Amino acid sequence: MSRKIIHLDLDAFFCAVEEQRDPALSGKPFAVGGRPEQRGVVSSCSYAARQRGVRSAMPMGRALRICPELIVVSGHYKLYSEASHKVMDILRQVTPLLEQVSIDEAFLDVSDLPEPLEALCRRLQAEIHQKVGLPCSLGAATNKLVAKIATDAGKAACLRAGGAPHPPNAITVVPPGEEAAFLRPLPVQALWGVGPKTAERLQGLGIHTIGELADCPAEAMAALFGKHGVGMSRYARGIDEGAVVTEHEAKSISQETTFARDVSDPEALRKTLRQLAAQVGRSLRKAGLKGRTVRLKLRWHDFTTLTRQVTLAEPCDLDEEITQAVLGLFEGVWKPGGLVRLLGVGVNGLTPAVHQLSLWDTPDQKERRLLDALDSLRSRFGENAVQNGRKIKKR
Repeated sequence: MSRKIIHLDLDAFFCAVEEQRDPALSGKPFAVGGRPEQRGVVSSCSYAARQRGVRSAMPMGRALRICPELIVVSGHYKLYSEASHKVMDILRQVTPLLEQVSIDEAFLDVSDLPEPLEALCRRLQAEIHQKVGLPCSLGAATNKLVAKIATDAGKAACLRAGGAPHPPNAITVVPPGEEAAFLRPLPVQALWGVGPKTAERLQGLGIHTIGELADCPAEAMAALFGKHGVGMSRYARGIDEGAVVTEHEAKSISQETTFARDVSDPEALRKTLRQLAAQVGRSLRKAGLKGRTVRLKLRWHDFTTLTRQVTLAEPCDLDEEITQAVLGLFEGVWKPGGLVRLLGVGVNGLTPAVHQLSLWDTPDQKERRLLDALDSLRSRFGENAVQNGRKIKKR
């Protein structure tokens, strides 16, 4: 029996919630995100703004140059979280086999339900609109890959067909056995795992559509791209055996900050890295995790971004170990006089934290007890309740 998978995407989710909060925004070009003078970016934009060329992840300053009448709205993330929880609760009433991909996106495995896919999609769409007041688009197929692409293709088709700047509210169902035919005319970039570089390489081989990729022998794809080529070949034929995963394990924990103005002072940058490392350490301890690989992210003023990482001898969750590792990475890439726009610290290779008992305290155990106490104080009284001595200016 074929699987029945639904992919749901809340249309311009942040903007839809903002229109509920302020109905005067409806139909107008607006964007949710940071202020342009603080070098904010577009987190989400209305369909009216998209018609004028504004896109998510675009610098807000550029968005305003493209669309001078653009209204900039500061995000109300608590409201977004509350709305997302309401939608996911509706989906869980349909099936416990729910995989929440992000705050506004989810997969459902409804293989055990007798209701036809299109009818179920329409029921879900109507219930979410009635109970939460939000628009959504859905794609349905025998697997996650095709269901997701069906959602994207359906939304694109609705937006092309309609002249008014309204959410697409699309529903696209791909019947069993028609996966490859549905995918065939679409560009190769629609497939999972085909980013800009892979697409450029495929186009150099004369492969522009998913159908052309499907026609290429799997052996040739394997010779050209290795294991990745085998996966692309299967995807191009509409084959995806991935299950709907009801729980996700964290793969990494990270923190980053974008400066209001470019920073060239290396000591100020080191101070920021220490703060970010401490935040990552606290998140690790709160989650009961340790990480083996420490990662630095640095973006120069011209938007050139680099990442560097180092693997530790043992997994850790201590601020100072993370700090020393990331500072070492920073020293390896720092250019005197360089202007830095963004810094980030991350830890991956996560494993459950297991602490060995000992008759005598090791330095690590002493530091951990101190950090646990500080974490508790900050949870109760706020981040600034206790500060590292380095942060306090001498009088």
